[in-house]
Amino acid sequence: MMASPSLAERYLAVRAQTMRLCQGLEAEDMQVQSMPDASPGKWHLAHTTWFFERFVLAGDSRYRIAEPDWHYLFNSYYQTVGPMHARPQRGLLSRPTLAHIHAWRARVDEAMATRLADAVDPAQAATVELGIQHEQQHQELFLTDILHAFWSNPLRPAYDAALSVQARPCAPLRYVPGREGLVEIGHAGDGFAFDNERPRHRTLLGPHALANRLVSQAEYAAFVQDGGYRKPPLWLSDGWAVVQREGWTRPLYWSEDLTAQFTLAGEVALLPDAPVSQLSFFEADAYARWAGARLPTEMEWEAGAQTLPVAGNLLEDRPRLPQSAVGEGLLQMYGDLWEWTASPYVGYPGFKPLPGSLGEYNGKFMNGQWVLRGGSCATPAAHIRATYRNFFPPHARWQFAGLRLARDI
Repeated sequence: MMASPSLAERYLAVRAQTMRLCQGLEAEDMQVQSMPDASPGKWHLAHTTWFFERFVLAGDSRYRIAEPDWHYLFNSYYQTVGPMHARPQRGLLSRPTLAHIHAWRARVDEAMATRLADAVDPAQAATVELGIQHEQQHQELFLTDILHAFWSNPLRPAYDAALSVQARPCAPLRYVPGREGLVEIGHAGDGFAFDNERPRHRTLLGPHALANRLVSQAEYAAFVQDGGYRKPPLWLSDGWAVVQREGWTRPLYWSEDLTAQFTLAGEVALLPDAPVSQLSFFEADAYARWAGARLPTEMEWEAGAQTLPVAGNLLEDRPRLPQSAVGEGLLQMYGDLWEWTASPYVGYPGFKPLPGSLGEYNGKFMNGQWVLRGGSCATPAAHIRATYRNFFPPHARWQFAGLRLARDI
């Protein structure tokens, strides 16, 4: 039986994975910020490095912070740590250069190797683990942001033209009865979890069923062709306001004639059996209403996923495209696409944020956001679990997000 990787080994593996995602990209690609919600690739490399320097190495007397001004540039939202550069203006940071950021990452990695070679107390080990998980989150954000940047370029360059989808029919849409009565959800045990996954608690589920797979592109195209984006009764009030203000008529990366879509592989034909991606909560909710169904609650989703192995179309060593679902039972519960739920992002009963500045990681965002579950084709496999709670505002549509239907029984 192989021993589990040490904390130092996991740190180095995750940092190396981030750099592999940059292969094939030029310095100019890493500088682009295509919208305020996205960040330049260079900033992602710097911010994840800042996290380890600020929360781990800053307390080590052997380490000297060479560029203290960079803490202002690459702090994200930790108000208790100090002020930060405005998020919508991250693309203006031509200096430090990408070469300087690479050198900084190497220096921090060397210092972290020295630090982790020593005995690390439990509190410090927990901070390092949080930093590792944080970097894995930014690996996915790196891909979603570069996808939006390349889509914004009239040349529509491909991140990796070799990526593809297996042409196979998806499983027929069926509904699988879910668990009902009192169920336990939330993290329990010694393994890592974010503070928003705790505490484990009981909740009451009524009779319901979950769709066996994600909604396909063909199924969503039928919604578009039926005038779904022109029918106010299908939309929440705020969602309809966004549709009108932004002129939404189809998913973000679909062509106007509904024949093509933009992906990490560049522009490709719509794939009828693959799941529809890059949807906002508003779009997912409207489609579910049009289909005579609803979105599952996060409690229903977790209860359905608890007994399933954490396996699917996840990041592994390279990004992939969402694939069509084949098989029996509940499919695509992990990987392919994050799944919007009908649950607002709030704390569980008894929720307590982490102490100190790291308490800003999740808790302060529990307002006006909705929960997504299950991970995507851009989520590292070692990062996802049944209790994982992702969250975004309801208008966000540049993430690898789709939907699964649910209904009451």
